Amino acid sequence: MSYGVRLMRARIPKVCVAVTGNDGVELVQKAEALVRDDRLLEFRLDYLKNPASALPRIKRFLDFHPEVVVIATCRRAVNGGKFRGSAASELDLLMKAAAAGCQLVDVELETAESLKTAEMDKLRQCVAVLLSYHDFKGTKKLDETFARMKAIPAEFYKVVTTATSLHDNVLMMKFLQTNRDQYSLIGLCMGEQGIISRVLGVRAGSVFTFGSSGVGEETAPGQVTARELRETYRIDMVDAATKVYGVAGDPVSHSLSPVMMNSAFRRENVNAVYVALHAKKLTDLLACVQGIPIHGLSVTMPYKQDIVSELDNSDQPTQKTGACNTVVRAQDGRLYGFNTDVYGVVAPLEQRMNLQGASVLVLGAGGAARAAVFGLKARGAEVYILNRTAATAQKLARQAQAKTVKRTDLKKQHFDAIINATPLGMGTSKQSPLEEKELKELKAKYLFDLVYNPLETRLMKMAQAAGMQVISGVEMFVQQGAHQFEIWTGKPAPVAEMQYVVNRELQTRQAQESAGSNGSSSGKAAAKKPAKKK
Repeated sequence: MSYGVRLMRARIPKVCVAVTGNDGVELVQKAEALVRDDRLLEFRLDYLKNPASALPRIKRFLDFHPEVVVIATCRRAVNGGKFRGSAASELDLLMKAAAAGCQLVDVELETAESLKTAEMDKLRQCVAVLLSYHDFKGTKKLDETFARMKAIPAEFYKVVTTATSLHDNVLMMKFLQTNRDQYSLIGLCMGEQGIISRVLGVRAGSVFTFGSSGVGEETAPGQVTARELRETYRIDMVDAATKVYGVAGDPVSHSLSPVMMNSAFRRENVNAVYVALHAKKLTDLLACVQGIPIHGLSVTMPYKQDIVSELDNSDQPTQKTGACNTVVRAQDGRLYGFNTDVYGVVAPLEQRMNLQGASVLVLGAGGAARAAVFGLKARGAEVYILNRTAATAQKLARQAQAKTVKRTDLKKQHFDAIINATPLGMGTSKQSPLEEKELKELKAKYLFDLVYNPLETRLMKMAQAAGMQVISGVEMFVQQGAHQFEIWTGKPAPVAEMQYVVNRELQTRQAQESAGSNGSSSGKAAAKKPAKKK
């Protein structure tokens, strides 16, 4: 590695922000808005209608911002970009970008192989070259591909593949770890399942990773925003000693756990990062856990029951409910399971009432209901179960020594609390497990809805109108997460901070969804509006 490359590496931040635009004006305007926080930018010249016309503006930008490192990229369409010109035309544009002040140029492996050695040597005399390879279908033959790349001298080598499984990230990490001492590498996996490589790649030896300038500005599948990489994942703090945790499920992109847990790690100065693990198969998840390795997991649907048989040991709530939502991986690779969902249901109620002898109605008989029923019974509550399928409710009641109740008998009962453990009311759904008339007939003090998105469900609104005190599902979500944090770190969880960031994130998402739906509905209305007859 030359002195110049070492000096450049020392200047380069861990996140490169991809910048696009229709023309040079838009490209530079976006760059100007980024430079305060981002000192490594990739100018995607192939996105411009006329790339050459943007070069004078790029030169003025770089003259004014000598602290910024810019990568010029003009990827051809045959290699996944938008440039329709030849390899010679691409080379010409990159030479001009170097003359405009860009310190790095991205050249695809296929383009470099089609050029003469003298042409590549001439380019390297002008600028540092980042030789890149992209596989948009999978992650395979990394060593063979890199052997082709090493045959072409370059200052940096970028290997980008597509993750079709979580284990593909393990392959990328091992590739980086094997070659990082000899070469300046950038390596990551595209796609939703490759998001963890964008965060952990820098830990394995990638010089930097890529992030988009904002939502909707992505230049590759699975690319997250640079702001999210810095603020949520704290990528600037990720190092070889950083412990890795994650939430595993299918799907998992909607999860609020990364925002909540990473905030907790930051607040308590824990050197750890928490990522989303989209596991399409349990076997793939387990291979990823051992291969990275991952220190702990939050397990969500559909693996809460299936993972129990893979554990080396588990706590009593896991054994009773037959479900595990928290895993600890020991140094020897053994997996230990816990069920903090039970704590998440019980804790908010115990803060408000004495559960010993309390009468509680649980709606549902699935995984969340099992956690509620067994947790409440362990605290001495008298539990009644109402479920759409009576046989399922009766089976759970027998296992937990609880009781079932018929819908027609609800108005005869008095409950201290009602818990909705069904998914009814989640997201944009207006469904409810109980109707307004039933809630008015019920005599209960508290209504605890385990659904936390939206912040206020239809059931909660109706319960408030009926005079009940409502408890948001956010409390359950935060309390189960807080207990996970304490199991993993041995530190008291910053519960108030965790609840604050979850509420804030939910409000942000709901505002975005509302704005999006308003825009799309108005667009549809406009599209459907018939033209006037002449």
